Amino acid sequence: MTNLITTTWLGNMKFESTNPSGHNLFIDAGPENDGNGEGYRPKALMLSALAGCSGLDVASLIKKMKLDVSDFKIDIEANLTEEHPKFYDKVAMHFHFYGDNLSEKKLQKAVDLSVEKYCGVMEMFRQFATLTIETHFHKK
Repeated sequence: MTNLITTTWLGNMKFESTNPSGHNLFIDAGPENDGNGEGYRPKALMLSALAGCSGLDVASLIKKMKLDVSDFKIDIEANLTEEHPKFYDKVAMHFHFYGDNLSEKKLQKAVDLSVEKYCGVMEMFRQFATLTIETHFHKK
């Protein structure tokens, strides 16, 4: 399957990018790079894609396993290299689950399945970055 994304320059440092979902997004540089900060930063968008990909896997597994989870979030800390072209060489993902009845073992299995088997964006990141994954459980 091939995806077609069209990214159109809107002037200055701003672009609009299409998505197969039909929802477009804006990309822009910050003021420090002559932009107006009216859109997503490309490298940070990659981190959102990583969290989103894995998050969708885990949410699907939570539903399939009928797990009781009040809230769920993913924090990502990524180290950007200093030399050009700058890229993420170290990425730490923190999965946070909140609830009174968390099945820690099953939730850990859901995270592991996403990390090891399902998340294609994770596999792409493995080509250039060292990934560390941590799972945190919080009683509501």
